[in-house]
Amino acid sequence: MRPTDRPLIVRLTRRLEEASVLDGPVRAVEGPVTAAFGTGRRASLLRGDWLGHAVHPVLTDLVLGSWTSATVLDLVGGKDSAPSAQRLVGTGLLAVGPTAWTGWAEWTQTGTRDRRVGLVHAVTNATAAGVYTASWLARRQGRHAGGARLALVGAAVAGLGSYLGGHLAAGRGVGTSHPAYATADA
Repeated sequence: MRPTDRPLIVRLTRRLEEASVLDGPVRAVEGPVTAAFGTGRRASLLRGDWLGHAVHPVLTDLVLGSWTSATVLDLVGGKDSAPSAQRLVGTGLLAVGPTAWTGWAEWTQTGTRDRRVGLVHAVTNATAAGVYTASWLARRQGRHAGGARLALVGAAVAGLGSYLGGHLAAGRGVGTSHPAYATADA
């Protein structure tokens, strides 16, 4: 397949993998991230070595599932569902920290191309979390409609972050897995 025959999103993701301009920011966060999440028992726990699979995807489901459920309630639940939607946005926000920590632990085990994409994935997801924080605050102040609109923006940003995370996990094979699975029959 010629590169021009690939879908636009694939071409853009490949360009992101090759974006050496990201190497400076990657180096800037590499030391602190590795110290906090990439060594010892903490890293092993966060990566999911004990489970045989990465923990990060499980936690992303909690964050994204909570936020998506809030949006469903916003769109079809009526006024009575506003408190539940706010609680769901809050639940997702509470899970963002641990989810990011597990992602950073995985990131410390990757190579250059994946670190570039992973950094953009992290920044995108942090942006989504910021928008959802604004959504939660608007809802808390009684501005449910504004909070719902912000959640839609957050969902769009989180969708991009999810695409990049899916690319890392499925396209690039980033993630902890137990060696026993490598020898299992297909």
